[in-house]
Amino acid sequence: MHKLIIAALASVFLVNIAVAADASCEAKAVSKDGKPLAGAAKAASIKKCEKEANAKAAPTCEEKALSKDGKPLAGAAKAASIKKCEAEAKK
Repeated sequence: MHKLIIAALASVFLVNIAVAADASCEAKAVSKDGKPLAGAAKAASIKKCEKEANAKAAPTCEEKALSKDGKPLAGAAKAASIKKCEAEAKK
């Protein structure tokens, strides 16, 4: 039950970040001289900005190293959890 609640809260958080990132990324799509970009340059700028925002929003393996009751793991259990998470991320 706790995992479901945590997953729901995490997804709501990520959706809010994605919506905020979209609006701010469009505002950041300007040239070096401060003029708004258009066409392919604007699309590429927004795509890059959103990718960077999503990378920052994604929880790290260390943040995911939690016990069943949501408490942070320590020692060997934490190391094993991080190792497993990193292996899954490479797939």
